[in-house]
Amino acid sequence: MIFYKNCKVIFPDKIRDCVVAVENGKIADICDTYNATENDTVKDCGGFYLSPGFVDIHVHGGGGKSAMSTNCKDIIEMASAHRKNGTTSIVPTTLTTPVSQLKDVALTIKKASEIYSEGSILGVHFEGPYISGKYKGAQSENDILNYADSPAEELLDIWENVLIMGAAPEEKGGLLLGDELKKRNIVASIAHSAASFNEIKEAVKHGYSDVTHIYNACSSCFKTGPFRNGGVVEGGLVLDELTTQVIGDLKHLPKELLTLLYKCKGDDKMYLITDALEFAGLQLSENTVLSQENGIKVVYSDGVMLLADKSALAGSCATLKDCVKNMYKTVDVPLYSAVKMASLTPATVINRQERKGQIKIGCDADLILFDDDINIIEIL
Repeated sequence: MIFYKNCKVIFPDKIRDCVVAVENGKIADICDTYNATENDTVKDCGGFYLSPGFVDIHVHGGGGKSAMSTNCKDIIEMASAHRKNGTTSIVPTTLTTPVSQLKDVALTIKKASEIYSEGSILGVHFEGPYISGKYKGAQSENDILNYADSPAEELLDIWENVLIMGAAPEEKGGLLLGDELKKRNIVASIAHSAASFNEIKEAVKHGYSDVTHIYNACSSCFKTGPFRNGGVVEGGLVLDELTTQVIGDLKHLPKELLTLLYKCKGDDKMYLITDALEFAGLQLSENTVLSQENGIKVVYSDGVMLLADKSALAGSCATLKDCVKNMYKTVDVPLYSAVKMASLTPATVINRQERKGQIKIGCDADLILFDDDINIIEIL
């Protein structure tokens, strides 16, 4: 048994001083006092915060390695780079590429998950290929498909841990895809979509339950003739059935929009993602031009990745500890809420909350220590 003492333990709704006991990789007890034997280990945590490890369910890479690699060592290095920054569980996320390539990538992620022991690779997140070309962002337009004409059931069959698929429900076959994903218990996320508010309401009836990086690469309030209509953003804000992914790097969304999202959705329905490209965790010089695995050129500018012509955002360089810090220090939400949005809430979205994302008896002991500036002191 290991006893972690002298720490401020972060729970989903509070922070309190207590002792956390761990045995065989599981949280065994949470108590105010403890009785250690000579066979036990007692660790003094120095008064730092003891937090559940972060859970990033939308991440394209890190440490110079891409989730699109077909070398499982690259996937492990990507996971390790984020683990150093407090993310103990990840769901590697693909880009829109040919289905044959997506299958190879998914099998690589599966293999990596079976041999990675430092943390957890929970499954795969397919962002596309069933998206809208109008809001393709940094996705490859030539590889976009519609589900009615090109159903790729073999993609969904590739692994039992296909956890999320991002798609545009208004596209041809999009509602049928939502039905299929719901049947398989795969999260159907509204992604790169031009849908109207009414189309979003209909999508919810067909299994869509999540919004991919809300405000980014999706429709918002628009006019038809003289009249205004809501879009994906308004659907995400208004409909309680929808959870919302939020890139918390303060580049994709400013403080005021993060504040609005928090007020509308709360820490149960809003959760933090990095959407990080392989360049996360690297020291890059301003205006460095790089190529993603899908061939799209991007440029590093002011702490974020842009398309090479700087016309649009292409992805982040953040880690979840950066996003937690931004929500806590800049948006001014309680620290326990900021941590919940990076741990329990994303774990709940993918139905892993009984193992991951919280300090609770029986959960995996994915624990991290950090200070008040969210500097990672130790991965336990």
